[in-house]
Amino acid sequence: MSEPRKVTAIVIGAGTRGQFYANYASFHPDRFQIVGVADPNPEARDVMREEHGVPEHRCFNSWEDLLEEDRFADCVLICTLERDHMGAVPLAHKGYHILLEKPMAVTLEDCRAIYKASKDADIIMSVCTVLRYLPIVGKMRDLILSGVIGEVVNVNLVSPIAFWNFAHAFVRGNMANTERSAFLALSYGCHDLDLVSFLVDTRCIRVSSFGSLVHFRKDKKPEGAGSRCLECDIERSCPYSARRIYLDPKPTGPKYPVGAVCREREPKETYLERVEQALREGPYGKCVYDLDNDVCDNQVIYLEFENGATASLTLVGPTEELLRRQLRIHGSKGQLMWDGNPQNPVRHFDFLTQKVNEHTSSIEVDSSVWDHGGADYFTIKAFVDAVAENNKDYIYSGPEEALASHLLSFAAEDSRKTGCVVTIPNSRYAV
Repeated sequence: MSEPRKVTAIVIGAGTRGQFYANYASFHPDRFQIVGVADPNPEARDVMREEHGVPEHRCFNSWEDLLEEDRFADCVLICTLERDHMGAVPLAHKGYHILLEKPMAVTLEDCRAIYKASKDADIIMSVCTVLRYLPIVGKMRDLILSGVIGEVVNVNLVSPIAFWNFAHAFVRGNMANTERSAFLALSYGCHDLDLVSFLVDTRCIRVSSFGSLVHFRKDKKPEGAGSRCLECDIERSCPYSARRIYLDPKPTGPKYPVGAVCREREPKETYLERVEQALREGPYGKCVYDLDNDVCDNQVIYLEFENGATASLTLVGPTEELLRRQLRIHGSKGQLMWDGNPQNPVRHFDFLTQKVNEHTSSIEVDSSVWDHGGADYFTIKAFVDAVAENNKDYIYSGPEEALASHLLSFAAEDSRKTGCVVTIPNSRYAV
């Protein structure tokens, strides 16, 4: 049997997410090669060019520039901010297979347009709702399908963002304002709604939601607080201090989240100074109570499924845990529990025997290198395998599955804003 061919790719958006997926080429150079990059930031382009040997003439300012070139790679990795994802439509029609960072897009109509383009062009598309690819999530789905817990009655999922991470991404960062980015149930919650959809595997028929921005508001600013953390008299008493988040301990390189503050890598001796300068001048050094953020810091979403099962999802910013989802799946014959650590087992309690069994799955990747506990690795691996063998069966999060779970995000936001229960079938939220 012959070895699978090497897949060539263009990275569109060479920031943190683009670098994560491009890493697969460094680990598996015989399977995957980065041959182009498009990013308006010359420093980001240079990082990709240097790390992956991209020729200068294959470095572009934007995805629009690619449309003027003949197709020169098998696929594109679209890792830009979500409002720039519509490049997927013309790139699909140009014949590129597409790995698309979540969310698909920021409007319902644009999500449908991307879905339609992928179908019309008959390309391979994988949307990065990556939790489907975690081996332990696959183990839970297998247990459910095996019938060991009987019929699924209820799913309860708590998704903690972490207090410092919420301040970084949703108050100071790129996802802070719904006009520039998206609402919480889409920009973050699409992961969780997709996970619930994957495990229940039944059509959702009704959605309701509540949520608000409780804390990070101008009227909550403490007395005596300054406009920037490095010049604030009460900074030491603030858990959201930029000094605490980005300078303690002293950064030696652009690891998350410091890499968002200062990407530059050389010279390393002055990196700390350059981070401090960025905090004095840029958005990541501003007081969290002085910004134009409007994204909810808490939201609950309730789902009802066609078979009568229900699910509740809690998205919450101020937490100790970072992305350590707590999941309970209650069935008619037993229940499953998982603490969100990909290395830890799923706990199965059987109602008949009243015994506990633990089910594990192997994860042979370094979760400190790959984001989402290693899920990013399995996502890009599945995509590369699918393109190499022209086989869509490797993809768990194709355009149809992604569209269905994304539409639930829009339905949840509709319910949150209107206070009404949203019915899915025969509505604009149906696939």
